[in-house]
Amino acid sequence: QLQACGGGLVQAGGSLRLSCAASGRTFSRYDMGWFRQAHGKEREFVATIKWSGGSTYYADSVKGRFTISRANAKSTVYLQMNSLKPEDTAVYYCAARWGSIVSSRSSEYDYWGQGTQVTVSS
Repeated sequence: QLQACGGGLVQAGGSLRLSCAASGRTFSRYDMGWFRQAHGKEREFVATIKWSGGSTYYADSVKGRFTISRANAKSTVYLQMNSLKPEDTAVYYCAARWGSIVSSRSSEYDYWGQGTQVTVSS
């Protein structure tokens, strides 16, 4: 129901835009988030956006470089990643949750996509 794409190999300083297409539910009423998991590490929060698009929240490590947005008419959420660093290398997952406030906790998300690999070379 959540399909993430847009990952790839990019040099440090480059950009990528991830997309997450939702289907099967009215995800326009769900808060959406991006998480990532590097090899051998725990999954970590990257960014989230309220269902209305009016509120966003970022991890400190990506603030100022990544931008989350959504197009509810297309049931799609995006993650624009600029000034990429090797430490951004990970599998990126999109997720959806039903809630009244945004959350950075992965345990509070109800639906998950399959992940897309982002590799940043130095």
